[in-house]
Amino acid sequence: MAGKRRVTIALIAEEAGVSVPTVSKVINGRPEVAPETRQRVERLLHKHGYQRRTGQGDGPVGLLDLVFSEIESPWAMELVRGAESAAHEAAASVVISVLHTHAGPGRDWLERIAARRTDGVIIVTSRLSVRQQGQLSARSIPFVVVDPEGEPPPGVASVGATNWHGGLAATRHLLDLGHTRIGMIGGPPDMLCSRARIDGYRAALETAGVAIDPELIKHGDFLVNSGHDYGHALLSLDEPPTAIFAGSDMQAFGVFEAARQRGLRVPEDLSVVGFDDLPLSSSAWPPLTTVRQPLQEMAALAARMVLAMGRGEGAEARRVELATDLVIRESTARPR
Repeated sequence: MAGKRRVTIALIAEEAGVSVPTVSKVINGRPEVAPETRQRVERLLHKHGYQRRTGQGDGPVGLLDLVFSEIESPWAMELVRGAESAAHEAAASVVISVLHTHAGPGRDWLERIAARRTDGVIIVTSRLSVRQQGQLSARSIPFVVVDPEGEPPPGVASVGATNWHGGLAATRHLLDLGHTRIGMIGGPPDMLCSRARIDGYRAALETAGVAIDPELIKHGDFLVNSGHDYGHALLSLDEPPTAIFAGSDMQAFGVFEAARQRGLRVPEDLSVVGFDDLPLSSSAWPPLTTVRQPLQEMAALAARMVLAMGRGEGAEARRVELATDLVIRESTARPR
């Protein structure tokens, strides 16, 4: 029976009804295979847990792939710095790809990296389907997801931050200052990190006995324009908030601009808290109170995990969350 035999290319070829060279082409990302045949072979590779054998010439090549769904924010640059730092320690280089979609790596991209080889892949804020996981695994490409959009599939290693605790700490800080009317501008509602930050905000209000007003919760995209637009929306309410917790520093900067346009001063008329602690946060005016998310450390850890998995060390999938810290600066004060 197949289950009693060592999983080889020959076994996969026999079960798929194709030649051994065809299976080899699929594994190595070669283009000259019909789509239906490729899918059938990939399903069997994943089903049998095939791992490409390593031999002479199959050692590390000194390349790590860092894959973003989007790269429009200084947030992404912090992750690049972290990954490059860890890669440099391992005498490797980083190749950056931008997918322009949150659906995870597509087949064309997978075939390109399989053809040129890579020591591993770091995937940032993307959904990774079981099928995509199988396609990477079948090609023996180790991978880690950083700040995953949703709950990572079983068997997928990931690195994130304690977003819930960060949301809790930010909101408690504002409550301790005396604010009870606190606006919240999160990220996309289907992103795990955004939901966790909003849940932390809700938990802080509930434990303080402050009613949650749905009117005060908005969902942006973590970028400046959504902070600006939703900042205006919140400040236009009949009973506007005296403080706003923005789910990213970039959104907080947008809130700064919305307040300025309405003739409001930060923090005298409006307290603002961000999330990330980007380098810009300490030099903004006023310097931004924010939740520090250790972005460089997250990417560096993901890079080290991928490299270790490529060496056959620590290959077990695990979810790692690095601690967040509240950094109090000058954008928050007691309400007037």
